[in-house]
Amino acid sequence: MKGFWRGRSKAAKLDLYMRITLYALPWLLLLGVMAPFASDLVREPGAIAMAQGLLALAFVMTLLSMHAINRGIAHHRHGSPAPWRTAVLSLVLGAMFTALAVTLQVTGGLGAKDNDGSGLSLTLWFGLSPVVMCVYALSTVRRLFLLTLAASVLAGAVVQVVTGDGPTAVITGVGVVLSGVYGLGAYRSSLWFIATIWELDKAQRIQARLAVAEERLRFGRDLHDVMGRNLAVIALKSELAVQLAERGRPEAVAQMAEVQRIAQESQREVRAVVRGYREADLRNEIEGARGVLAAAGISCVVEDRLAAELPAAVQSALGWVVRETTTNVLRHGNPKQCTLRLFSDGDRAVLVVENDGTTADGGVASSGTPGSGLAGLRERLASVGGTLVAGATDTGRFRVTAEVPLTAADGPSGNGEREVGLMDPESPERPGPERKGKGRPGASEGTAAFGSLLGGRFLGGGLPGARFFRRSARTGADAG
Repeated sequence: MKGFWRGRSKAAKLDLYMRITLYALPWLLLLGVMAPFASDLVREPGAIAMAQGLLALAFVMTLLSMHAINRGIAHHRHGSPAPWRTAVLSLVLGAMFTALAVTLQVTGGLGAKDNDGSGLSLTLWFGLSPVVMCVYALSTVRRLFLLTLAASVLAGAVVQVVTGDGPTAVITGVGVVLSGVYGLGAYRSSLWFIATIWELDKAQRIQARLAVAEERLRFGRDLHDVMGRNLAVIALKSELAVQLAERGRPEAVAQMAEVQRIAQESQREVRAVVRGYREADLRNEIEGARGVLAAAGISCVVEDRLAAELPAAVQSALGWVVRETTTNVLRHGNPKQCTLRLFSDGDRAVLVVENDGTTADGGVASSGTPGSGLAGLRERLASVGGTLVAGATDTGRFRVTAEVPLTAADGPSGNGEREVGLMDPESPERPGPERKGKGRPGASEGTAAFGSLLGGRFLGGGLPGARFFRRSARTGADAG
């Protein structure tokens, strides 16, 4: 049952809560039908048989009201056909219920304690409430309000005619109109609330997809601005070099040297663009995590006085830990509180992220995509000599502990940077003409890593994670 509840989105949880509330109300009213029978019912075979018939009719009307509520929600949410047939059948059963209750009152079946009509009034009020639930989804609020007034007058008139007790008739009419108006407001507002939460959920998903599309367009524009002109020049100079070479002109060598220079410059520019998406600034990531967690209603306690003093490579590695763990907190479980502590033991920087939203799968992403999930974090930290430990604690919380040596700045910055570094024109082992194309997979790896990042963080993380990544990516791009 715990997994059934936690596996639902917030919109689905609210929808289920409102449905259960509406479904439970007719059954509670059914219990009220039996209230007058405890003291007012005459213990005779005829009276007992009619009371049993009233309870049977009330039970059937309660079942019909549940069906009508379900169809009413679908009618207001998706435009499905309104439950007219159910409402008509419920009205017919309601008329039968009223006739049987009046018969029971007239024959003295509800006069064991007091024959002032209070038993009849309670029986009609509780018994006909499911009928009202069947009708409330059919028309506009104004028309239903007028029908409620008419029903209250009719109920008061029936009690007056049957019992001749004026005060009881007035109380019955007022009770019907007050309960009817309250029920109408509660029922229709519940339908409006359910429709609204699903509209908001849909809007969030659309906004997240638009954010992904916007980021992809931005990355595409960056690559076009960097590579468009250079590739055009390379194509023209290569064509000129071919023509010169066919004529045996020595200027072909100079043209190819220029092509090589432009290609090397393009490699550096592409590397700068990709690096902006691969690097993560720790302080910006922490502030972003604090903001998105607060927006999601999660209390976040942060201790990060050491962040500004760490080397750049250590900050980048731990920034990825903050980004991934924040995404997992938003995506998994239902946490209420999250703690982020950053400290140093003299040789290593230690980041501890802990939350109280542990789920059956540990509250972590299990994606096998390289660069996503805790497996990707372990690989990224291992490239700078760091470690990562994640798991549930004895207190029922989930804790992620990342440790990175403070000397990580002297080591490599990550697998992707080493791959792109093979293309560095200033490297003593730069690829020669016989190895051309060896450096190109490095750039493809950078683009693939960005695509994996969009798919793993953006689409899986929901809207808060998307905003968080957009802010982080732009900060890294500006820094790069």
